[in-house]
Amino acid sequence: MKNNRWLNKTIIGIGVASLLSDWSHEMATTVLPAFLATIGGSAFALGLIEGIADGVSSFAKLFSGWYTDRLAKRKWIAIIGYFVTPVATFSFAFCTQMWHVLFVRTVAWLGRGVRTPVRKTLLAAATTPENYGKAFGLERAMDTLGAIVGPATALFIISMSNVKSVFYWSLIPGLAAMAAITFLVHEKPRENIIRTPFWQSPNLLPSNFRKFLVAVLIFGLGDFSHTLLILLAAQQLSHTHSLAQATRLAALLYIVHNVVYASSSYISGALGDRFSKRTLLAAGYFLAAAMSAVILTSPATVISVAIVFLIAGIYVGMEEALEDSFAAELLPNELHGTGFGSLAFINAIGDLVSSIVIGFLWQKVGLAAFYFPAVLAILGGTFVLRLPRRA
Repeated sequence: MKNNRWLNKTIIGIGVASLLSDWSHEMATTVLPAFLATIGGSAFALGLIEGIADGVSSFAKLFSGWYTDRLAKRKWIAIIGYFVTPVATFSFAFCTQMWHVLFVRTVAWLGRGVRTPVRKTLLAAATTPENYGKAFGLERAMDTLGAIVGPATALFIISMSNVKSVFYWSLIPGLAAMAAITFLVHEKPRENIIRTPFWQSPNLLPSNFRKFLVAVLIFGLGDFSHTLLILLAAQQLSHTHSLAQATRLAALLYIVHNVVYASSSYISGALGDRFSKRTLLAAGYFLAAAMSAVILTSPATVISVAIVFLIAGIYVGMEEALEDSFAAELLPNELHGTGFGSLAFINAIGDLVSSIVIGFLWQKVGLAAFYFPAVLAILGGTFVLRLPRRA
């Protein structure tokens, strides 16, 4: 029997682990480009490293999700993942060549990929379907808080010491995240165990969930990385401000974006429990289309750019909290791991393709490139509205 109180020790433990883990690896990510420059790395090298690491992480999520459904107890997988990532990140400090950085980043992201579906299955198992939205929304909000604190911590450490020191200090919140999973998260042995081979596991997923993955993929193919919004803001605001001022404003707006994102995650999750996750998720997708519309039609002013960042923060919070919680509703408990792994894999494909395509189109046709994500967001939202509320 699940605990009817949604905010229990397990949910708090997973939320705290997400905050601390993101704090840790965002510290390292903030200074990684500068560190690469000191050992002769280029922008292409950084892109190659991130691309390979993200690809490995994506496949790890898919495999880990399937494997965790075969186990009576799976918390140990999360513990290993939360150990591997900070230790590998700490190892950046000892890298002297590009292939060292590639290896370390790949190992770190392998650990991150392995733990993701397990974390989500543990979260779903710790509460009732009526509270999935609040539980997943809180976890996303705390993860985003770590993404705010991490870069700020890195900048403070750099002001006091050097880049390598950031990697050393990143180990502390990283291992604290592992401790939160180890000592706060409670897991009961599962009885319904799935023994299906890996290549046959997608056939077990409910048809409604597979349709949901199609909607997520449609939307995701246009849901570009919001770091591109920083570039957009710097370019737009440089028409009326100096380059230095425009850059500072862009960075400030991105911080505001992350604060709004964190707030939106929990609020939209809680609203999803009270109303309809399906409808709210579709609204989030449509809001993404509205963001692109503002980019396409508004003048290049501080106010219009700020509106873009605010809308972006709201919709991405809605998207992440509601995709996870709606997925949990559509999936039977014994397939949560396989389903969450598949969802993470589909999102990873979207992340990879969308940013590359938007970047290419932006270079070729300018801001008209944002018609592409607007159309896909509308199509994805329409597809979601055609889905049933539950399996």
